Amino acid sequence: MALDFTHDPARRCIVASAHAPGCDFTLQNLPFGVFRRKGGNDPFQGGIAIGDQALCLADAQARDCFDGLAGQAASAAGGPTLDELLALGPPAWRALRHALVNLLDAQQPHPKAAALQAALVPLADIEHALPIRVGDFTDFYTSIHHAENGGRLRNPPVGLAPNFQWMPIAYHGRSSSLGVSGERIHRPWGQARPSSDEPPVLRPCEMLDYELELGVVIGRGNARGTPVALAHAMDHVFGLTLLNDWSARDVQAWEMTPLGPFQAKNFATTLSPWIVTLDALAPFSVPWRRPADHPQPLPYLESAGHRAAGALDIELEAWLQPEGQPASRLSRTNFRHQYWSIGQMIAHHTVGGCNLRAGDLLGTGTISGPTAPEAGSLIELSRRGREPVALANSDDRRAFLHDGDRVILRGWCEAPGRARVGFGEAAGTVLAAHPAGSL
Repeated sequence: MALDFTHDPARRCIVASAHAPGCDFTLQNLPFGVFRRKGGNDPFQGGIAIGDQALCLADAQARDCFDGLAGQAASAAGGPTLDELLALGPPAWRALRHALVNLLDAQQPHPKAAALQAALVPLADIEHALPIRVGDFTDFYTSIHHAENGGRLRNPPVGLAPNFQWMPIAYHGRSSSLGVSGERIHRPWGQARPSSDEPPVLRPCEMLDYELELGVVIGRGNARGTPVALAHAMDHVFGLTLLNDWSARDVQAWEMTPLGPFQAKNFATTLSPWIVTLDALAPFSVPWRRPADHPQPLPYLESAGHRAAGALDIELEAWLQPEGQPASRLSRTNFRHQYWSIGQMIAHHTVGGCNLRAGDLLGTGTISGPTAPEAGSLIELSRRGREPVALANSDDRRAFLHDGDRVILRGWCEAPGRARVGFGEAAGTVLAAHPAGSL
């Protein structure tokens, strides 16, 4: 994750809005997504966000601006999904990033910059599709603070599982129910057991929750039977996106022993529409730390380079907006608190010979920090519903999500002497459960 001219915060962009205070999509970012103009029947095509504009890389005017390896990457990025671009690998991704920054540079105008500028479309005028065709989705469980909070809320309280501090724990999620920001989620039905003295019942979920996560988008895969070493793990990552892994907590409590969650998680997972590349995040890599009195990783999950720069400094927030009311911030945390890193997730995922493929998605698991306001889910914030959370500018409180609630996740990176790099938002609205007669 080396720095180069594309990270220079002094570079100016031909899109003036890229320099607006708080802008997520700066010249130093250039996240990728798949979109089309609202209200039309045009195919979805890939491109980037810059300022308050989107650039479709399938546009004829844009295509003519690239050649060589950058041209190959631009052509792949303009498709109905980004999978073809992901499979090209880091040299092609970097060539396209370099070409885009040169084309969008206002201080050294490029001969083809006008053609590129003519192909821009306001973000307000586009709609999104999932940017990748996800073959496999693995959801990790890597926040020690989330794990400890959850253990304290159980009855009776339980400590960390004995394996948690030795390996990144995960389960295989459901890729067919992945959706993009703006979707509307029906409250799921499922089995729950309200009392240990009575049999379970099938009912709409009463403890619907969100989980504040990041999604890790795999680029270049690995051959089956060939583990990915920690030192090379990040070469297989294209970028990161926001991820809300909606959770039916009452269903989960009943079904998860002994194999883990199933219907409590498989009904919906919402992604933000933009993938922020690993190159854009390079200025925000920070040392990965493990407390000296904790178990230290086994050799395949450990290296000096990983200790020096294996974590990422990403600010994250969760907001809740009841229907017809303003949004309230529920929590703010940082990804650097995570107990296991992205590189360690990939090294562990493949150590047994599992083959990752371009477009695969890894969820980081709920991201919670060391203090109560940094919790990444309502079950933690409300102490399993016992202490409902107060909403701003309202007498409203929430133990779990209500019908009509809109959950909004946001993320960004900022540091002195660096340009801001943001993720936009991942938003979804809760709808009422399907009527019982539909079952």
